[in-house]
Amino acid sequence: MQIAIENPDQPDVIQLIDDLDAYQKPLYPPESHYGIDIAALSAPNVLFAVARDEAGTAVGCGAIVMEPGYGELKRMYVRPENRGQGVAAKVLAFLEGEAMARGCAMFRLETGVSQPEALSFYARSGYARRERFGRYPEDPLSVFMQKDAG
Repeated sequence: MQIAIENPDQPDVIQLIDDLDAYQKPLYPPESHYGIDIAALSAPNVLFAVARDEAGTAVGCGAIVMEPGYGELKRMYVRPENRGQGVAAKVLAFLEGEAMARGCAMFRLETGVSQPEALSFYARSGYARRERFGRYPEDPLSVFMQKDAG
């Protein structure tokens, strides 16, 4: 498996994001969806990583939006058939390393209460629950987490 910073505006990567949306959208009402689109993922302050298998197929992705004072994890996704192989952990470690190399000292994220696998994964990865941050509204369906770099 290879992980690299890539442009999200590629057909196979767009399909990953579409698959993520197809998974998440039925879990929450529209007002509780906080995913960012391909245009936002292409912004200069975003590190977007793609994991590809030996055949070059995109099997996972994730992003860190570099905000003043922290990096926000967004759009983490691994294809169902590739889960359980450590792809998410490798993408997360890669993104955190890239962000730390650019001076990021803290990571934050928002995920939903209906995604217990994600909540467990982030907790195992050192993230702890915290109060809401940034521009997020009060939302009982959101869970906010944070991890210090290093």
